[in-house]
Amino acid sequence: MLIDEEDYLVHYGILRRSGRYPWGSGGDEESNNRGFLGYVDGLRKQGMSEAEIAKGLGTSTTQLRAARSIAKNQLKQADIAMAQRLADKGYSNVAIGQRMGKSESSVRALLAPGEKDKADVLKTTANMLKEQVDQKKYVDIGVGAENHIGISQTKLATAVAMLREEGYEVHKLKVEQLGTGMQTELKVLANPGTTQKEVWQNRDQIKQVANFSEDGGRSYLGIHEPLSIDSKRIDVRYAHQGGAEADGVIYVRPGVKDISLGANRYAQVRIAVNGTHYLKGMAMYKDDLPHGVDLMFNTNKEDTGNKLDAMKKMKDDPDNPFGAVIRQIVEKDEHGKERPTSAMNIVNDEGDWERWSKNLSSQFLSKQSPSLAKTQLDLGYDRRKNELDEILALTNPAVRKKLLESFADSSDAASVHLKAAALPRQKTHVILPVNAMKETEVYAPNFRNGERVVLVRHPHAGTFEIPELTVNNRNPTAKALLGNAANAIGIHSKVAQRLSGADFDGDTVLVIPNNKGLVKTSRPLEKLKDFDPVHAYPGYEGMPTMTAHQKGHQMGLVSNLITDMTIKGASSDELAAAVRHSMVVIDAEKHNLNYKQSALDNNISSLMQKYQGSKTGGASTIISRAKSETRVPERNPRPAAKGGPIDRETGKKVYDYTGATRTVTKVSKRTGEVKTEEVLKTDRSTKLAETENAHILSSGTVIEKIYADHSNKLKTLANQARKELVHTGNVQYSPSAAKTYASEVASLSSKLNIALRNAPLERQAQILANAIVSQKRRANPEMDNAELKKIKAQALAEARTRTGAGKKRIDISDNEWNAIQAGAISNNKLDQILNNADLDKVKALATPKSRLLMTDSKKAAARAMLDAGYTQAEVADHLGVSLTTLKTSLHG
Repeated sequence: MLIDEEDYLVHYGILRRSGRYPWGSGGDEESNNRGFLGYVDGLRKQGMSEAEIAKGLGTSTTQLRAARSIAKNQLKQADIAMAQRLADKGYSNVAIGQRMGKSESSVRALLAPGEKDKADVLKTTANMLKEQVDQKKYVDIGVGAENHIGISQTKLATAVAMLREEGYEVHKLKVEQLGTGMQTELKVLANPGTTQKEVWQNRDQIKQVANFSEDGGRSYLGIHEPLSIDSKRIDVRYAHQGGAEADGVIYVRPGVKDISLGANRYAQVRIAVNGTHYLKGMAMYKDDLPHGVDLMFNTNKEDTGNKLDAMKKMKDDPDNPFGAVIRQIVEKDEHGKERPTSAMNIVNDEGDWERWSKNLSSQFLSKQSPSLAKTQLDLGYDRRKNELDEILALTNPAVRKKLLESFADSSDAASVHLKAAALPRQKTHVILPVNAMKETEVYAPNFRNGERVVLVRHPHAGTFEIPELTVNNRNPTAKALLGNAANAIGIHSKVAQRLSGADFDGDTVLVIPNNKGLVKTSRPLEKLKDFDPVHAYPGYEGMPTMTAHQKGHQMGLVSNLITDMTIKGASSDELAAAVRHSMVVIDAEKHNLNYKQSALDNNISSLMQKYQGSKTGGASTIISRAKSETRVPERNPRPAAKGGPIDRETGKKVYDYTGATRTVTKVSKRTGEVKTEEVLKTDRSTKLAETENAHILSSGTVIEKIYADHSNKLKTLANQARKELVHTGNVQYSPSAAKTYASEVASLSSKLNIALRNAPLERQAQILANAIVSQKRRANPEMDNAELKKIKAQALAEARTRTGAGKKRIDISDNEWNAIQAGAISNNKLDQILNNADLDKVKALATPKSRLLMTDSKKAAARAMLDAGYTQAEVADHLGVSLTTLKTSLHG
């Protein structure tokens, strides 16, 4: 029987191989090892490189190095054993040396206390890994595993290679990083004969060398069983009673522990009722609730005689009963286990909205004037250009390379997302009802009394859904309810209706000062007045109910349509028709509406044909096309052997296409014939990410040209950063500096070791989280993207808690930085340190202290922002300089 040489190598390993490379010639282990080392050393003396030798042996350089380490280690163990036997027989060190052909000092080293233990480390580690595989079947041996074992990465790799010599399998596979959408690579050790397919099918069973807690008393999504409130304690205020004017607000009696909001005055919450239903909305304290009522829920629904009909049914999923990412108010019981003390399951705390993004989306800005869009996009670009200039001024090459890599990736992402710089003093605030306010006013304690502001809700169809209001912070009712609210505003309920049908269950708006009238607004569309989708398009008996997945798809279609129509100058009547249909779609799942009839009545297919070129819709402008999914052949960054992942001349990313295929089975609907065919495997991407010139995705309008130019400029910045990266050298390592800064080197090594311990924990968390998400998706295949995103966030947060994953950033001291600058840290270790450090602090350490004033490009950006209406304080904050530095730089 003929045996393929590659299969033979994989099964038996390099050291046990015979044939045309006759090391050992079938002899004992020692002969094999000496023959192998002699063979490799002979080739090196002939001038062959390590890579050439590995290729000739049909293996990788990593496996070749591991094989050499194994062979050397086994020979050393044999030498120690022989020297010890001779010493036990009374031979002197000199005599032992003569017998073994070694010097007296070498014999002394072999017999030194602890030398045998050192030589046994590999064998001990290999045996421990064997035991782990026996217990767990699939063991994670990727980056960072060595820190848990307490050995070097080289020793771990060599121990694994020893097991591969015995037939153990090592497989690599990838799982999605739920936090980023990128891929985490797993390296898994398994028993002989285990296939990669088996490991993939059982990836949720991959374990770490170190164990972790499986429970902690919580569900798979980190939720304790919620406290449930008896419906007798709840009063429902229906539409005819005024509930519609505060739809979604839950008034809470103060001072009652099991409904406490903690440190909040208001919060977005979910509250379990009777163990079967739940309230969803904004909870806020109110002193004058009726006797016996602890919670008052406001709704736009009518009274059916059963208050539970006004609430939502809890989901049939104990791990996620509310379908939301929540935080529970808990305390530990006498056994040390956490238990909820309040029925308030908090989605957003009072201060959470302050941390939301302050950028301007293309969905909003593309519907404004081209001059405003260009100004804000240019400010965003200038900020990035300034950042690149600062990075290029850094003197430490390792820091410079790391920051250039991060900058290039973020600029690539920005070229697709098309977000612009925020307008002066804009903030995201949650809306709450104060019907004592005039319809033209807003209570906004974070804004100046008397100034004009606009409210922008996402998504919105056009400028006709943007109200402009006057700030009135003296209204006594609003003051009593909200006080100095951190990030909430009070408005009349009719203002919410104009905000594309917003309610008060946690909806948010951008609040933008508009005294100069930079943000365009327009009158509400007459043909939207009093339109009620629930009454206009009720479902009929037997009509299939829209699923969450269908809703997501239909909302995507109509949202793209409205965006494209607005950009291409559609009439107000045409826009009104598209907006009416969008209002039906958004409520179709919840109220079983006839959205197909709405599409016919509002001529949606004709509008799609006119503004998108197809009766079935799609996207026709750069704004709607930018993030549209596209598929590209499966690829990996080009390996170093082929020139590396970056083109050195242009800075562009370069890929190596795998050419891998998958089998697809197709069944003919007409004949039932089953066919299989091989198709290329693909990766997901977006249209704008795969387009070198963004103008290709434009339909030619003025606003699209502005956005396409902006995208191209950002891509150019990213390529410039990568080009600088590949032409940046390394830090020159200095052995003398390593001695001078020995304590700092030891401290940094210790901090790095702690940080690297998180890597296998994070991989385990990703494995667990992916398993949970897969389970939830199988149970609910119609889950929409919004709900899936929440499930992913919950699953990952809980998995990290269980595994103990949580990155501990390395805090580099001034003295440690001096050691780095002096070359006391090797390039490989420095790269690991930077991967686990706070890059903002590293950048501050690396910035020359003499550069007190701003660069010319920063000065230009500052003047542009001041001309656009930003205050000096806002400009200083935006540019990351002190107010004093700003003033000194601009005015001398």
